[in-house]
Amino acid sequence: MTIIGINAYHADASAAIFVNGQLIAAIEEERFTRVKHWAGFPALSIQFCLQEAGIGFDQVDYFAIGRDPKAKFIKKLLYLAANPSGSIAVIKDRMSNSKKAASIENELAVLSGLPATFFAPKIKQVEHHRSHIASAFFASPFDKAACLSIDGSGDFSTTMTGIGNGNEITILDSVDFPHSVGIFYTAFTQLLGFPHYGDEYKVMGMAPYGEPLYVEQLKKVIQLTGNGLFTLDLSYFRNAAQGVISYGDNNVPVVAPMYNDKLIREFGEPRKAEEPLSQYHKDLAASVQRITETVIFHLLQSLHKRTGLDNVCIAGGVAQNSVANGKITSNTGFKNVYIPSAGHDAGISMGAALYTQHQLVKMPRQPAIMSAYTGSHFSNGQIKELLNSRNIPFTEYADEALFEVLTNCLINGGVVGWFTGKAEFGPRALGGRSIIADPRRIDAKEILNVKIKRRESFRPFAPSILKECVADYFELSEEVPFMEKVFRIKKEKQSLIPAVTHADGTGRLQTVDKNISPRYYALIEAFGKKTGIPILLNTSFNENEPIVNKPEEALNCYLRTNMDMLVMENIVVSAR
Repeated sequence: MTIIGINAYHADASAAIFVNGQLIAAIEEERFTRVKHWAGFPALSIQFCLQEAGIGFDQVDYFAIGRDPKAKFIKKLLYLAANPSGSIAVIKDRMSNSKKAASIENELAVLSGLPATFFAPKIKQVEHHRSHIASAFFASPFDKAACLSIDGSGDFSTTMTGIGNGNEITILDSVDFPHSVGIFYTAFTQLLGFPHYGDEYKVMGMAPYGEPLYVEQLKKVIQLTGNGLFTLDLSYFRNAAQGVISYGDNNVPVVAPMYNDKLIREFGEPRKAEEPLSQYHKDLAASVQRITETVIFHLLQSLHKRTGLDNVCIAGGVAQNSVANGKITSNTGFKNVYIPSAGHDAGISMGAALYTQHQLVKMPRQPAIMSAYTGSHFSNGQIKELLNSRNIPFTEYADEALFEVLTNCLINGGVVGWFTGKAEFGPRALGGRSIIADPRRIDAKEILNVKIKRRESFRPFAPSILKECVADYFELSEEVPFMEKVFRIKKEKQSLIPAVTHADGTGRLQTVDKNISPRYYALIEAFGKKTGIPILLNTSFNENEPIVNKPEEALNCYLRTNMDMLVMENIVVSAR
């Protein structure tokens, strides 16, 4: 049984392939197009998946699409009827987008050379939030768990709760568009001067520099309800019928300003791009983050009370809020939390395939997916061929000698581009496509932000820590394979690793497992033996672009920045 999952004509287009229940490959189209959050048809991702599986289109049993244009169709019509001021152009655009999503067989036909009629019976449309829930539950280690999907919107839902039990997901509740935690967070992200799709993480990164002084004021904007859900006061927001996200011919998602004049009157003028961040901005960010956490915990407390379960699986764009994720076990009754590596919309492809595989076809569950390494990979021979073609000098080392050279570079203040194995699926670099540095250096943040990443100074960097050492450095000790949770660093350890300690004494950790990431583990272990600190500073290998996918992109990023060393598999470039 072979199933390809597809997220198409939606932000973070992607594809994933399962063969006889096993995940073979999963990748985002932006890694190929080099355009962040690319939202077209993921042709290159589909071809990559087939190549990794060693099969052709004719050998695929199902193509699972993480979108169902028919979902909540009546509610969509009623909403549009109740909002006649909505833009006709927007309605036409959404209808056009829905038609594309509903006719994937035509795209597959063009891509494969096979007739569209070959694909039509193989298409399975899976609702957006069901795909999200499936990406978390069916990939989790739990036989039974509560489930939550929460994001901006998809198929006219913004939040969905359920129970996963074996091969079955049962939906309990959903919240309809436009009442959305994602829209709430986006509106304030825009007001704080970050207008681009996906900028919400900047508000999360800025929040520790402020105090949550405006929570009471924000309670007028988003309110908890007695049924364990929430509602927005829509008078603060742009009329969503006038359009939220548009894609255009270039397939780049653009979010319309979600705030309106009332929100501006109560919370201030939108910050201009060149305007410095004031303490008010930081305090507002802290307040938005705090009330978002309150809403998430409210949803989860209600879900826990209703299900009585210890395990919870969470996905959706809001599930990328790692600060909230790190507080779930302390603020709800849940004891175990699973969040996939691609909790955002790229994970829709994997979720749609998993939903089809288990819920529809009833294939048996497989071991939990604890590795995000499902993307592109290259040999030493391919890397040397590239470097020779560009007359770039290099040295090849065996692993032991490589780790000696590399750790010496890090200890002496160097910044290293690290490119090894398969690329990660999801927005986090997890030691496959990472920039690494010494976490003990007070100046490491400044070096990385100013000379390499060229981004806001308040944004933090993450600690990759050996799995066995988490309890020595963090107040909570949980397995965090996908850098999806923020925990407080023990007070006595914070001064030892200042480069990965955020302003509030926390760190967004990645626990590195020897069996999942053997090479990255060995590198951190070698660094730990020399320094006594089994941690490396880890950030994504990119410079205001999608994470590097191929050796050419890694080399180009190295050459245009001030990295001290580039390591691609066993090949080291250090001369410029």
